[in-house]
Amino acid sequence: MTVGRFQVMAVLQAARASILGLPLESAYSWGLNRATFIAAAKRGFKARSGSGEGGGRAGAANGRDVYHLGDDMAYKDLTSAELRFVFGGKVQTVAEFQKRVKDRFGGSFAEAWEEALAYVKTFDEETLLSAEKFFGEVYRPRRDELAEKWTAQSRD
Repeated sequence: MTVGRFQVMAVLQAARASILGLPLESAYSWGLNRATFIAAAKRGFKARSGSGEGGGRAGAANGRDVYHLGDDMAYKDLTSAELRFVFGGKVQTVAEFQKRVKDRFGGSFAEAWEEALAYVKTFDEETLLSAEKFFGEVYRPRRDELAEKWTAQSRD
């Protein structure tokens, strides 16, 4: 299988969330949520409506609980005891992260995850707390290189 930009975004966002203090399974949910949000935004939100953004403090937006990670946000799944995020009415679970992200890496996900953590740690907190800076300075410059590298690793 091919590791594409969607998977790169999900992994880098999960690494970002992990570094900023989310537990691993919540970080995976965050990463899948943000990758899904970006993909939907590229399509103009035509396939589904609804939201699933999140971050560091709870609040209410349109009667829903939100989580803020810096200036980024996602809707929290209110039915889960653990911190999980929702987009378009669908919970971003660890099982869904496995299916849509990890499985694309074959047996090389652990190696890619460690690389993502090391890479994201090279950025300062200000960059990691900014959705715009994260996208422009962390994700965009290396997205295609990482997709190509991680695809090659998944085939080894």
